Amino acid sequence: MRACPTETLEDPTAPSRPELPDGVVDELAAAVGRAAAREVAVKLARAAEAYGRDRYADSLRMARQVRRLAPGAVAPRELCGLACYRLGRWKDAIRYLEPLWRESGNVDQVPVLMDCHRALRERLGVELLWAELVKASPPADVLVEGRLVYAAFLADEGRLGEAISLLSRAGAARRLQHPAERHLRQWYVLADLYDRAGDTTRAREVFGWLASDAPDMADVRDRLADLGARGRRARHGRRGRPAGEQR
Repeated sequence: MRACPTETLEDPTAPSRPELPDGVVDELAAAVGRAAAREVAVKLARAAEAYGRDRYADSLRMARQVRRLAPGAVAPRELCGLACYRLGRWKDAIRYLEPLWRESGNVDQVPVLMDCHRALRERLGVELLWAELVKASPPADVLVEGRLVYAAFLADEGRLGEAISLLSRAGAARRLQHPAERHLRQWYVLADLYDRAGDTTRAREVFGWLASDAPDMADVRDRLADLGARGRRARHGRRGRPAGEQR
């Protein structure tokens, strides 16, 4: 769910020279006219830059300004929706993003919509969106994001076995020599699910893969150390308890 619809120049400290994809600039020009498009593009690029710097409230404020100037343009509406999502404003995010998906058929933000419905505990919304996403055969990264959201939804429902099976069937339980970011993200969620399901051995194994390939990812080191400590305590407990006290 990190997608941002616009991009800035490689130097993010120079917002006075923003750059947007040509398609976005053309869309803005069609909405406000070629003469005003440059100024509107600058505003949108700065809103996107704020989003990229995790300044979601600022990004939303600036994207809304652009939306008022170019109400028919997709990019500012999408950025408003993503900023609302990051701010935990689930219903507002749905209000911005769902019409865009329905209008265009582009499923890139469907995982975000799924997560919003999940946060609102709207089970049917999550189920229907997941079915739509799978049916659409989206790019691998988009499908992985949706799968992770759906696995989290299953876990919320107490269906840990189904969540683990979902990821395992997709290949997340396989060790890879050169994992991409999407593989690392699936490993983390799978390891967490194993841990929550009480399968400490598998959790330790998959967190070990992460500690080898992405040691600085989230709290991987702490999780692995905690699992190791838990294993040592369990072994010590088995040795130390009188037979009559063992469970």
